Amino acid sequence: MKIIHKNKKAYFDYEILQEFKAGIMLFGPEIKSIRKGDVNLKGAYVSIQNGKPMLKGANVSRYAYDTQESYDPFRDRPLLLKQSEIDRIENHLNTQGVTLVPLFIGLDGRLAKLQIALARGKKKHDKRNALKEKSIKRQIDCTLKHF
Repeated sequence: MKIIHKNKKAYFDYEILQEFKAGIMLFGPEIKSIRKGDVNLKGAYVSIQNGKPMLKGANVSRYAYDTQESYDPFRDRPLLLKQSEIDRIENHLNTQGVTLVPLFIGLDGRLAKLQIALARGKKKHDKRNALKEKSIKRQIDCTLKHF
């Protein structure tokens, strides 16, 4: 799967528990815009309404050659998952502190797919440890590069 846009903030803010791959219901100009790379998942989230998962807050920019008059780049987009996966997700969402976040969007052949994950929010000290480990790893790589 070719990754178009990655939600880097999700990996920093959340502890990933379980991942799922979902299809997205899009209009023609939207898929063209995604293939071009004009998509942003920052601030996006997934919610389940009436047993159907919906992607909310994702920004799919307007395709340059689209003739449609009214276009909402932040509209809610239905996700395509198996019923067993939806049931498993709903069971996990009932526990406290667990949410459903989009990780990245990509192209699987000619179809757009969204990688979503059940996640639990990290505490402030966990984020600090992640930054410290990243800094140490960067220093190690830099010193190994010079020798």
